[in-house]
Amino acid sequence: MSTKTEFASKIGLIAATVGSAIGLGNIWRFPAETQENGGAAFLLVYILCVLCLGIPVMLAEFSLGRGGRSDSIGVFRTLSPGKPWWLVGVGAILAAYLITAFYMVVAGWTLEYLYQSVSGGLYEGIDNAGGSLRELFSTRMDDYISTDVPPLIFTFLMIILNIAILLGGVQKGIERLSNIMMPLLFVILAAICCLTLSLPDAGAGVRYFLEPDFSKINAGVVVNALGQAFFSLSLGMGILITYSSYYPANTRLGSTSLTVSLLSILVAIMMGLVIFPAVKSFGLDDEPLRGATLVFVTLPEVFAQLPMPRLWSSLFFLLLLVAALTSTVSIAEVSIAMLQDRFKMKRTWATLTVLLPLFVFSTLCSLSFGSLSGFKIAGHTIFDFLDKFSTNWLLPLVSIGVCLYVGWFAPKNLLRDQLSNCGTIRSRTTGIVLFIIRYIAPLLIAAIVIFPLL
Repeated sequence: MSTKTEFASKIGLIAATVGSAIGLGNIWRFPAETQENGGAAFLLVYILCVLCLGIPVMLAEFSLGRGGRSDSIGVFRTLSPGKPWWLVGVGAILAAYLITAFYMVVAGWTLEYLYQSVSGGLYEGIDNAGGSLRELFSTRMDDYISTDVPPLIFTFLMIILNIAILLGGVQKGIERLSNIMMPLLFVILAAICCLTLSLPDAGAGVRYFLEPDFSKINAGVVVNALGQAFFSLSLGMGILITYSSYYPANTRLGSTSLTVSLLSILVAIMMGLVIFPAVKSFGLDDEPLRGATLVFVTLPEVFAQLPMPRLWSSLFFLLLLVAALTSTVSIAEVSIAMLQDRFKMKRTWATLTVLLPLFVFSTLCSLSFGSLSGFKIAGHTIFDFLDKFSTNWLLPLVSIGVCLYVGWFAPKNLLRDQLSNCGTIRSRTTGIVLFIIRYIAPLLIAAIVIFPLL
């Protein structure tokens, strides 16, 4: 009988996995990608990519994690001892740690904006701003992000909060957090949706978002939707392998992957129903919806024109903080699990070993917007370099490695046994999933990397 720590309940298992998948990719990247790639045309392709490709790759990671009952390196060593496939796990852990370093900075920005919304500092002077709200909030973003000390304080607070949660372990830390935060996220998102859908001319924004123009679909839209699907499901960074190693033996991997994917799609759609009616109602739809600018400039500009701007702004940044926190916790857990499994570290020492160095690494990422802004790596700031190197290269390469391994080199019937719970339940889709993992997924994932270079 395995002594591996497990999630205590099915609800907790789903909440934790959904929390790991739902992050800034759903909340600020998705609307930007949708606007840039044809609105509803992109949405339609994105949904198809999640259902037809994202779920099979997710099932490959789930099968590895539960089948190997170990961390992202250990699953390969357990299932194929003496073979070099464990290097795929090294890539996943490296990607996860690099992402943790800069993601913690963004989480710190979110915490700072929540504080400024609640305290009212974000909206000071709006009555005297006249028609220059965008300039006002652009200046605020520079003040809150591009200075040295305030962003560091809030980044450090996020690191400390992550340490406190992760010291609690899988059940008392990760699962308890997810059980509280995921329902809260959906309640807040639903409330903000009701607000934006009631705005004047909201219908035009809804039509842009939900009425597809199939003439907009081209190779670029497909590749971008594919990349968004992988990013929004947290594929390729070891999270799903790590979390599924905590799944009980009777967990139905097929229904779990479908539930997680549908909830991830639901959050993306709800964010679209927040963003597009809001920007259309206030005539802001001619501006490109870029990630940080969207949430830190455009949306505060929208809230400033509503009754009770501090309330709606506080709710939105609480929503963003919930998504950021569940994501940072899940990404950090990848490295913590590796130290526990590979080096037999106790939970406390593994957590501190992973997170304490972030006081240095995340500082460097934060200062790349301030006093280190002139320091470049391959023409990019430290923050942008880590972002692009991990998301554009490491994550796709790890995903390709996972697909090749599970499709061709894993122990025979690993996928079939995991999807059928060793024959105790019926799985009608194993053959289709295996075909996609073997022949389709590696080629399409490679296209994510190659297409932007053409």
